Amino acid sequence: MSAAEEVVAEGHQAVEAVPKRAMTLGTGTSLVVLAALLVVPMFVKNFIIFQMTMLLIYGLAVLALNILTGGSGQFSLGQSAFYAVGAYTSAVLMEHANLNYALTIPISAAVCFGFGYLFGKPALRLSGVYLALATFALATAMPQLLKLNFLEHWTGGVQGLVVTKPDAPFGLPMSQDTWLYYFTLIVTLAIYLLSVNLLRSRSGRAFMAIRDNEIAASSMGVNVALYKTLAFGVSAAITGVAGSLGAIAVQFVAPDSYTITLAISLFLGMVVGGVGWLPGSFVGAAFIIFVPNMAESISKGLSGAVFGVLLFLVIYLVPHGARQIAILGQQFAGKLKKN
Repeated sequence: MSAAEEVVAEGHQAVEAVPKRAMTLGTGTSLVVLAALLVVPMFVKNFIIFQMTMLLIYGLAVLALNILTGGSGQFSLGQSAFYAVGAYTSAVLMEHANLNYALTIPISAAVCFGFGYLFGKPALRLSGVYLALATFALATAMPQLLKLNFLEHWTGGVQGLVVTKPDAPFGLPMSQDTWLYYFTLIVTLAIYLLSVNLLRSRSGRAFMAIRDNEIAASSMGVNVALYKTLAFGVSAAITGVAGSLGAIAVQFVAPDSYTITLAISLFLGMVVGGVGWLPGSFVGAAFIIFVPNMAESISKGLSGAVFGVLLFLVIYLVPHGARQIAILGQQFAGKLKKN
């Protein structure tokens, strides 16, 4: 009797694959969240709107990392490099070529896709911690590369570039911050839906097969080299879009804004949100934006220590991140319906 037959004979059930709907929120919850995102900016101050815009932007960057790590199983600590390339592409095109801000975003995505795809080629020989170290080196080198003298005319060198924040088009009666928020929300929704469909597609199934067992995926006919580099390219493209939007929102780009600290923050956001769960990307983004501020309000002198304690508590109590809380909430709601 084979090992598989023995397991069945003992009465054990095979582990079911994660259902497709588990990658997203339910329809009702999605509509409630979308309604809140549309309505809340009408009743809050511009600073809160700016923070909500940055939450969407960082959420996109964490989403990109989630596709790479949660989707294809490749660890990366170099997302800040792709974020920087996207930000500088938009800033240079806007300030030196007078290109419309909306047109710079797809260009940034294309540039970052090429950058990520090319970086993914040599990275095929690496995996696990070695791939993480290679991407760590990329993130560490990027701020220094942006300061090179022969690029200073375009990048502004150490001083960076100032970006002009766009006005609302067609004479719409809203502030610059409000318009940029809704513009960012539209881009975020579009990329989120495309990402969900990507992971549900044939390519997405290939990503997850490589993540679960690379040798088995290869034996089943999956082109491992192609899909691993494609995952890097797609992740870099989405991160580049986030970088472009971030440059427009902050109105400034400088090399020291895209250090390894940003890359670690994005990785932290993915872990807190739940690896492989796309809605958790925005929960993780909220964590890396608001929790440091909370820690500083508790103790300015020991804000780093307070943040570390809060992070430890989150990881200890919910090791699978926001996804674990969502599953528990769903189970509780199911019990209430039965009662």
